[in-house]
Amino acid sequence: MFALVDCNNFYASCERAFNPVLRLRPVVVLSNNDGCIIARSEEAKALGIQMGTPEFKCRPLLKQHDVAVFSSNYALYGDMSSRVMTTLATLAPEIEVYSIDEAFLDMSSFTRFNLADYARLMRKTVRQNTGIPVCVGIAPTKTLAKIANRLAKKNPHYQGVCVLKSHAEINDALERTKVEDIWGIGRQWSKLLLAKRIDTAADMAAAPASWIRKHLHIVGARIQAELQGKSCLPIELVRPAKQTICTSRSFGRSVSTLAELQQAVATFAGKCAVKVRKENALASMLTVFIATNPFDESGNHYWGTRTAALPHPSQDSIAILRVAEAILAGIFRDGMVYKKAGVIVSGLVPEDQCSTTLSLFPEEEPGTNMRDEKLMQAMDAINQRYGRGAVHLAAENSESWKPNQERLSPCSTTRWDDIIEVNV
Repeated sequence: MFALVDCNNFYASCERAFNPVLRLRPVVVLSNNDGCIIARSEEAKALGIQMGTPEFKCRPLLKQHDVAVFSSNYALYGDMSSRVMTTLATLAPEIEVYSIDEAFLDMSSFTRFNLADYARLMRKTVRQNTGIPVCVGIAPTKTLAKIANRLAKKNPHYQGVCVLKSHAEINDALERTKVEDIWGIGRQWSKLLLAKRIDTAADMAAAPASWIRKHLHIVGARIQAELQGKSCLPIELVRPAKQTICTSRSFGRSVSTLAELQQAVATFAGKCAVKVRKENALASMLTVFIATNPFDESGNHYWGTRTAALPHPSQDSIAILRVAEAILAGIFRDGMVYKKAGVIVSGLVPEDQCSTTLSLFPEEEPGTNMRDEKLMQAMDAINQRYGRGAVHLAAENSESWKPNQERLSPCSTTRWDDIIEVNV
C-alpha cells in the first residue's frame, strides 16, 4: 500500500501559517516579478480566479473581495516543505519526496493498522508541527494513491482522507475519475483516449492491453497496470539525477540593449554552473533564450532561442558563460524590447563517469582546466561561508536581475530579523 500526502494550496497555506488573520480571507500568490497568479486558497478559487491569470487582469476583482496578494517567497516555501517532509519521514519507514508539496509513503508494513485512522493521525501531526493542512490518499499502487488523494481533496465527504482498499472502492473511484485526470496522462494522450471513447480511468483500466501498449507505449502500459492494482512504480528513495537545469527570469523592467542582456544571461549562466557543480555533474549542451513581452498589444513579439554543444563537458562557470555569450550574440535582434531571458544546461553526465578526451590541437594552455577547477572550488567555498554571491564573475550582477517582489512576506523561518517574537 502507498500513501500520497499532498499539502493543500501549499504556497497560500505557508503564508497563512504565520498570519492567522488570513485563515478565512482569500489568498493568492504571484509568480516572479509579481506577474501571474500561481497559487490560490479555496476562497480565492471560489471567486473564479484562474491559475496563471496575469495579476493586472483581475486586479479589480482582487480589490473588490479584499484578496490578500503575496509575492513568491521561495525561501519560506522551501523551508516549510522541508519541515513537512521531515515530519512525514517519522511516520513511515520509507518516503519519496515527489515535489515541494507532495510525498509518497510506503505503507506496506501498516496493514494491521486501520489505515484511515493512521492517515488522520498523519494530517493531525503535520498540521500540529508545521501549520500546513494536508490530504492523504492510500491505495495499492502509486497511481491509485494519486486518485485517492484527488478524491480526498475534492470531495468534502472524505474529510481529507481517502483509502482505496477493496475492489469495489477502487472501481467506484476509477469510474469517478476522468481520463485526463489520471497521473501521467498528458493533454495529447487524453485527446487520443477520448477519441477512442475511453472517458474514465475505469475505461482505461478495461481497455485492450495491446492497444494501450501500441499507442501509449511502455509508460501507458504501466499506468494501465497500476489502475488494475498491479504495482509497477516502487518508492524511489534516491532522487534521480537531473537531466537539465534551467535558470530564467522575467525582468522587472524592459531591456533593449545587448549589453543589458549580456549581463542578465551571464548571471543566469553563472547560476546554472553553480547548480551543475552541486549535482556533481558536467554539462554537454547549452541553450539560451530571450523573449519580448507576450502581452504587448503592439504585436511586436519575438522569441529567440538556440542550442550549442560545449567544446567538452564542463561545470566551469567561465566556459559556460563564454558559450552563452556567443549564443546570445546570434539570437539578439536590435530594436526589440525584451522581457525575459534564460539559460538551460542539458546533457548532464556524472562527474566521476566522464572520461576526458584529449585534443590533438588544444585551444587552452596546459594546466588551464585544473586551474579553473580550483578557481571554481574556491568560489563555491567562499560563497558557502559568506553567503551566495559574495564572489562571482565580473560579468554577473545578481542584484540587478532580482525579481520584483513588492508584496513579499517575512521569511519567518530562514531570516533572523524576520523571526516572530512572542512576549510572555
